[in-house]
Amino acid sequence: MHGEEQKVLGMDDSISDFEAHFDLFPKEAQSIHSPRSLDSSHQPSSPYVSNTVYLSNKLNFQFPVSDSLLNFPNVCLLTVVAEGYWLKQQSMSPYAGSMYHGSPLLLSVLGPLTVKRIEGQPDHLLCSLLLVLADIISAILIRATGKILQMAYRQSLDSLNLLQASKSSDFLSSGDVAALVYLWNPLTIVACVAQSTSPIENLAIILSLFGACKRLVPLAAFGWVVATHLSLYPAILIIPVILLLGSGPDAPPRKLFLQRGCEKFGDSSSNDSHRPRMEVSPSKLPIAFSWRSLIHFLLWTSLWSVYVLFLCSVLVRPYGGLLEMFKRTYGFMLTVEDLSPNIGVLWYFFAEVFDFFRNFFLIVFHMNILFMIIPLAIRLNHRPCFLAFVYIALSSMLKSYPSVGDSALCLGLLALFVDQLADMQFSFFLFCGYVGVSLLSPAMHNLWIWRGTGNANFYFATAMAYACFQIILVVESVSATLNHDRKLRKLSASKLGDGKS
Repeated sequence: MHGEEQKVLGMDDSISDFEAHFDLFPKEAQSIHSPRSLDSSHQPSSPYVSNTVYLSNKLNFQFPVSDSLLNFPNVCLLTVVAEGYWLKQQSMSPYAGSMYHGSPLLLSVLGPLTVKRIEGQPDHLLCSLLLVLADIISAILIRATGKILQMAYRQSLDSLNLLQASKSSDFLSSGDVAALVYLWNPLTIVACVAQSTSPIENLAIILSLFGACKRLVPLAAFGWVVATHLSLYPAILIIPVILLLGSGPDAPPRKLFLQRGCEKFGDSSSNDSHRPRMEVSPSKLPIAFSWRSLIHFLLWTSLWSVYVLFLCSVLVRPYGGLLEMFKRTYGFMLTVEDLSPNIGVLWYFFAEVFDFFRNFFLIVFHMNILFMIIPLAIRLNHRPCFLAFVYIALSSMLKSYPSVGDSALCLGLLALFVDQLADMQFSFFLFCGYVGVSLLSPAMHNLWIWRGTGNANFYFATAMAYACFQIILVVESVSATLNHDRKLRKLSASKLGDGKS
């Protein structure tokens, strides 16, 4: 630790050159954020904030107000990308500092934009416009995905003669609702204001789901590879992506189609034994799993993975190669080295746990996600897009460094299933809970970090509340979806009963 402080203090000459390019703070903001301008009664009460404020003052970074309010993790901030790019420009490893732990590809794309200035315009304008553009494209893709899901689902209900009996909104499609929820969600807006890189990660995930729904195998593979490369946790989405490519979009349980076919076959055989046994059209049955699409997906995934790793190896060759990149990116995520406060629960837990048990609980927390993958995939295999939403909601709660950008994506995808979740319980309670957490989280953070009138338990209480609401959201949404399937089964049985009578 002391060695790192000496390195930082020894960089004063280089930092002066950096400040010439990164004049982000106005004089008033510099005087506010400078540790020298704070008297003893206004000193930050956390060593994490003291170090952060010192680095921000020396490197002249702009930490947006929303970062201090909702406390984005350092791994997904644009200011961290700026630090990594500056280190790279100084012929140093971008991972030499203690802040940047992202992809070298992301650094190559966003890094040059952090140093470009437009005269008379706010700083980081180009990066901010890129993040806004990423959110707009994500909303467009969510809308297109919703239309595909709704069209496929209506065709499935029509084949079961349940379209008239089902409750669906003809006034506004689920794709339009989901796009509006994602684009105008306050959490999405905050993620852009905070200059977080989460819009780019969300775009890669949505691109993968859209490509899978359209059965565009190269696009789905590209989105999944990029999303996994940027954040690692989207790797679990390979199961719903494969199900989407192999079986098509969400549909009622296949058991309903087979049951209806058997009933029709039984009626036809009882009426006319010499009638050909072809009562149900194959086009009305759900699509059988396509192994050809799976093989194509695996081939394209391998191709994109090799290409991405090749580009990364070229970029990080002077700084230790791919092994160093894996250690500084994925290793950093899996070992939870940064215990800076965020909306997750792992930072507090590993700050309190004994070092002797640290590796054990690291395995427990990460295996927690893996243990739920297979059971959920077996139960929701006929609804792969909804399964992807459940995976994203779980990872946004249990990942090492969650942010509100993950919640924005989760809520946007939830709106794709407004018809199936119309009878979901505790909707109003969840809405009020998310609003309350969004308001209390910055207040508790301010009381603890800046005013010193609270402690870590104040802020951790809001993180625990957020985790509880995420659990309730997942449980109730899955329960509502299964109840919707049961209702379809009853409607189908009643239709068959009426047909016999």
